[in-house]
Amino acid sequence: MRSWASDTFFASLAYIGASFLTFWVLMPMQNVFFPEYPSRASLLFLPHGVRVLAAWLLGWRAILAMLPGVFLVFATLGGSDVFLTSRLLAILIAVTTAPAIFYLLKWLGWDLFPAADRAPCWACIMGVGVITSILVSGLTNLAFGSATAEYFAFLIGDLSGLLFLMFGLFFAFRYFEPKG
Repeated sequence: MRSWASDTFFASLAYIGASFLTFWVLMPMQNVFFPEYPSRASLLFLPHGVRVLAAWLLGWRAILAMLPGVFLVFATLGGSDVFLTSRLLAILIAVTTAPAIFYLLKWLGWDLFPAADRAPCWACIMGVGVITSILVSGLTNLAFGSATAEYFAFLIGDLSGLLFLMFGLFFAFRYFEPKG
């Protein structure tokens, strides 16, 4: 049985690691290759993939497990502005939306959570990621009062980040799958 402490440690560490890669490795490269790109959003936002996959694996526990990592990333990027109402609202949106979508689908009779008796439905998880991205992008831009162009930039980054991480997880599962 997993503990809350290990769930929190690994989920937050994954979020922080994905954010580090996004903001300090991928975005500088993005700025070199697309200097005219007007948005400050990443075109490959790996943290969205972590949010969706953590919600899929942990359910509601993902909210508390992700919260320290999401808060630390927001604090690192925004300093004391992390305590602004818009930032706190964005943190809340970031950690609650994916679990809420998974549980809404379960309530509607479509349980996508991992189970020993069935293989993961990768297309379904990607679908949840799309829905989550639409909601997170829209609600976050509303909280920040951002322009419509930012919404589409966040949407593209979220979906490409999720797809990238899902391919990685898919291939990892394939690699570690018992041969027989």
